[in-house]
Amino acid sequence: MRFGADILRQADLLAGVTEEAGRITRTYLTPQHREAGELIAAWMRDAGMGAHFDALGNVVGRYEALDPRAEVVLTGSHMDSVVDAGRYDGVFGILAPIACVRDLHGRGARLPYTLEVVAFGDEEGVRFGVSMIGSRALAGRFDGAALDRRDAQGVSMREALHAFGGDESAIPSLARTRIAAFVEAHIEQGPVLLDEGLPVGVVTSIAGGTRVRARVEGVAGHAGTVPMPGRRDALAAAAEMVLAVEAHCRERADTLVGTVGRIAVCGGGAINVIPGEVEFTVDLRSGDDATRRAALAAVERRCREIARRRRVALHWDAFFELAAAPCDAALQAQLAASIAAHGIAPRFLPSGAGHDAMEFAAVVPAAMLFVRCGAGGVSHNPRETLAAEDAEVATSVLLHFLEHFEPRQLAR
Repeated sequence: MRFGADILRQADLLAGVTEEAGRITRTYLTPQHREAGELIAAWMRDAGMGAHFDALGNVVGRYEALDPRAEVVLTGSHMDSVVDAGRYDGVFGILAPIACVRDLHGRGARLPYTLEVVAFGDEEGVRFGVSMIGSRALAGRFDGAALDRRDAQGVSMREALHAFGGDESAIPSLARTRIAAFVEAHIEQGPVLLDEGLPVGVVTSIAGGTRVRARVEGVAGHAGTVPMPGRRDALAAAAEMVLAVEAHCRERADTLVGTVGRIAVCGGGAINVIPGEVEFTVDLRSGDDATRRAALAAVERRCREIARRRRVALHWDAFFELAAAPCDAALQAQLAASIAAHGIAPRFLPSGAGHDAMEFAAVVPAAMLFVRCGAGGVSHNPRETLAAEDAEVATSVLLHFLEHFEPRQLAR
C-alpha cells in the first residue's frame, strides 16, 4: 500500500492536536491551529515542496514546475474542525495531495504546471461565525469586515490574527492569479458511495447555504408565580420556531435542508426562572439558490408569526450566505476518466455540504473528488471513519488526475 496507511497515520497525529482532551476540536488562529500547521508544513517539505504560513494562517506548499512561467493548479482542504469532530473531514484533502507530491518527487517527476497544496486555516467558521476564510482570500473574495467579528471571549479576528503572527495588510496579495483549476479531495460526509459499494465519486455541484443568528426577547419571571396564560416565555417561543424550521424543510426535503445547531438561554438560565432571552442559529442549504432564498423568507415569516402570537420580540440576522457552486464539466470528465482508469464505474453526485472549492468555483474551474466514508456516512462526529483501502484508491485516482490533467480542455 503506497498511500492509505500513511494518510491514516498522519490523520491520527493531527487528531491529537486539539483544544479539548478526549475529543477533536481545532479552531482558527489558536495554538492548535499553529501546531497542526507546523506538522503539515513539515510533511509538505519532506514530500519535496516549499511550505509556509501565509498572512491569514493558511499553510501553502508549492511543487514547482520546471517552467517558472507555468500556470498553477491549486488543491487542498481545511485543517480546522467543528467541535467534537471526526478526524478526516478536511484533513484527507490535505494529506492525499501531499502523498501525491511525495510520489512524484520520489520519481523525479515534475508536472507541466506548479501544484499548490493549501491547508486552509478556517473553513468551518466555528470561532468567528464566518466560514471559508482562507479560501475566500485566495480566490480574491475576502471581506475585510470579517476581521471585526468576535469570538465567544470577545476577541476579534483582527486581534487573533495579530497574535498568531498574521498580517492583515497582506491579505489582498493572497488572491491567486493564473490558476488553471482548483480540485479538492474530500470524504463524502454522506452514505451514497457507501450504499452503492463505490470507493470514490465525482461531485457535480455544491449546495449553497445561509446562516441566521436569531434572538428572542420575552419577559423573565418567577417560575412559580406567573400564570401560564400571562407568560412571555422566550424559550418556549424559540422552541416553536425551531420546530417551524424543521417542518418547513421537511415539506421540501428533496431540495432543502435546515438545521438549528445552537440554542441557548442568555445568561445560562435557571431552573426556577421563566427564560427572558434566548438565542439560536439557523442553517439553510440547497443546491438551488432560488429555493434556499425562498425558504429563508418563508421561515422568517413563520418565526415572526410565532413571535407575534406569543408576544415576544424576534431579532433576525442573516449574517452569512454562500451561493451554490456547480463544478466544472470538463474537470468532472477528467476526474471520471481517472476513476475509470482504475476499473471503477464513475459515480456523479452532488454535495450537500459546503467546501472550500465553492469559493474558487466563482472565479476558476473547480471540481471535487469524493471518497467513501463508513459508519453510515456520518461526519462532523467522532464516529467518522475512512478505510485505508479507500484512502489508497482515492489518492491513486487523484495522482492519475494530476499527471494527466489537460487545462486546454477547460472552458476559458
